[in-house]
Amino acid sequence: MIDELKGTLNHAGEEEVKSLLFQTFFRIHMLEELDQYTEEQFVADLKKTYHDFLNVKRGQTKIKNSTNDKVVHILFDDSAAGSLKWVLKEMGLQDEEMVISFSDVFSIGPIWQLHNQAGLDYREEWLKNHLLLDDDYLDEYRHHFNRTLSMISAIPETASIIIWTGENAHEQIALSYVLYLLRDKRNDITAINTTKQYKKQFNIPEKDNYPLHTGEIMSEKLQLIYQNSSKTTALSKEQREKFEQKWQALAATQEALRIWENRDIKSVDESYYDDLIINKAKMLHQEQKNTEFILSARLIGEVICYLDQYISDVFVEYSVRRLILKGVFEIKGVPKAMRFYSVKLK
Repeated sequence: MIDELKGTLNHAGEEEVKSLLFQTFFRIHMLEELDQYTEEQFVADLKKTYHDFLNVKRGQTKIKNSTNDKVVHILFDDSAAGSLKWVLKEMGLQDEEMVISFSDVFSIGPIWQLHNQAGLDYREEWLKNHLLLDDDYLDEYRHHFNRTLSMISAIPETASIIIWTGENAHEQIALSYVLYLLRDKRNDITAINTTKQYKKQFNIPEKDNYPLHTGEIMSEKLQLIYQNSSKTTALSKEQREKFEQKWQALAATQEALRIWENRDIKSVDESYYDDLIINKAKMLHQEQKNTEFILSARLIGEVICYLDQYISDVFVEYSVRRLILKGVFEIKGVPKAMRFYSVKLK
């Protein structure tokens, strides 16, 4: 075990070691300065950092040692990743092709400098302080994100890379982000536009909003898209550079919300959907023929169903709570989750 630890640290990057050292020093500082931070919590946090670091490095080693993976797929949705794994198994390719996925929604929350440690810290802190997310998700957020980054970094140069992305702000941001991360790799990289392929293959009118993102596509149809995308050409050097430049521009922004408009990513203020939320509340009040309280989950559902954007219901819920604080809504209940409280317009 000692030899493994020595080897792991010897092969770790400078930034990884600096991050590990910072986390250790920071927790020692908290232990000495904060009475409420106990030695028991300190030991638990230190153990978690230790195990997370080893798990990430073992994951990297597993990828580097895997000589069978001829193709690596990168997706930005757990559901889509699960569907593609099913597809690869059906096609008998599960031992030759690997799936990597991000469990995040890049259209919401800050993406400022997300390609470095400071940006990831900033995003994680914003998510914790603004969105009602499961404790398990938040506890594992950094671990999963770093593990995905490590897996991407460890992709062998002999593997072809396929990035699956739909026409929405979330996946298009992620596409630029990943291509920036891959900027020094010489692998052939192909981008499959799932929105375009779906509408082309299944005769869906261009004006139809479905599918909003790759995760909405059924496994059987995802398989047909993959089979019919075999002739898709790899991105050229110039195309990759454009995406890398796109990411650098996005990484300089401070907004917490981005939408897909005129086939491009547009950063907007977090209050962008406030009027829509208020109008949907007015509509529900009219249906009630009174101004009784509306379960927040119902209001959020109405807004999500109306949207032609993929932004996640947790951001709409956050917007509702902002409007409560601004005095637009009255609240009944405790906003620990959308099902536990109701609102009505003042």
